[in-house]
Amino acid sequence: MPVISIFSSIFCEKKPVIDALLETTGYRRVLDEELIERAAALSGMDKKKIASAMDDKTSIFNKFTHEKERATAWLRLATAEIIGEEALLIEGFCGQLIPQSISHVLRVCIIAEVKHRIAVAMKQGLSEKEAVHRIRKADEDRAAWVNALHKIQDPWEYSLYDIVVPTDKMSPEDSVAQIMENLRNEVIQPTDASRRAAADFVLSAKISVELARQGHNADVSARDGAVTITINQNVLMLARLEEELKSIAETVDGVKSVDTRIGKGFYRADIYRKYDFEVPKLLLVDDEREFVHTLSERLLMRDMSSAVAYDGESALDIISEDEPEVMLLDLKMPGIDGIEVLRQVKQTRPE
Repeated sequence: MPVISIFSSIFCEKKPVIDALLETTGYRRVLDEELIERAAALSGMDKKKIASAMDDKTSIFNKFTHEKERATAWLRLATAEIIGEEALLIEGFCGQLIPQSISHVLRVCIIAEVKHRIAVAMKQGLSEKEAVHRIRKADEDRAAWVNALHKIQDPWEYSLYDIVVPTDKMSPEDSVAQIMENLRNEVIQPTDASRRAAADFVLSAKISVELARQGHNADVSARDGAVTITINQNVLMLARLEEELKSIAETVDGVKSVDTRIGKGFYRADIYRKYDFEVPKLLLVDDEREFVHTLSERLLMRDMSSAVAYDGESALDIISEDEPEVMLLDLKMPGIDGIEVLRQVKQTRPE
């Protein structure tokens, strides 16, 4: 049976549509929460860190740690492993991870005009200001996720879906009828080719997590055991990196061959860095900007990642939102001085 993938946002009145679909099809509903649990169990990562991959806000340490990319790799594997079950309704962010090559997935977008969504939110007791704020944040998260995966700015872009259901213009009954009509379409039915594509998805996801385990971040695709790894960042010793990536991929069962290629991002100014999981995340706090920038650059030359704050207030904000493990703290600073920063940090983060 085909799989249904539904991507939506808040206050789009999707519940009656999804409930009716589940009743009509008898499908099992799979939410992001289930796949986050599965990814956490597979990886040993904290569930909150897995879930944070779907947030538009990225940690200031992510360019060194690749935590967001690692979490996404494990979510991709968790999603790939359930696709073989078929008869599923996958609702949420993780449906965007399913490659277009798996043709027995009906991709559905449920959305409504912002004006309509604000009205729905206000009926539920929110003020207009709060409704606008929550809708904007939810849509920003979805836009960041879609852009990270597909390099498309608009999360509601028609090319991403087989059907776009505007709930402010269609009744739930009409919406379900349209989805069911498409679900019965011969083009959406599982075939040997689409099942092989699902198996390729599992293989490429397994390779992605193996690369992530060893500190690498690269795009992986597979077709009948032939694997292609795409390097999207500039690297000083390309041949050495290619050999290392190939040697990792070749350890995964089912791999018949491995090829590497350069992606569009290879010619950007940023440099590819393998992440060393043993190196702590450093926060440097000093109001002398030239000094602290020089120190940060010297540490980076020694493969030690660091973030920079120029005052005590900024340092406290970073600590409340991120997870630095070591802080190098200047004592004499304007505003909140280093002693006060240390006192507050030791109360909330004694480690």
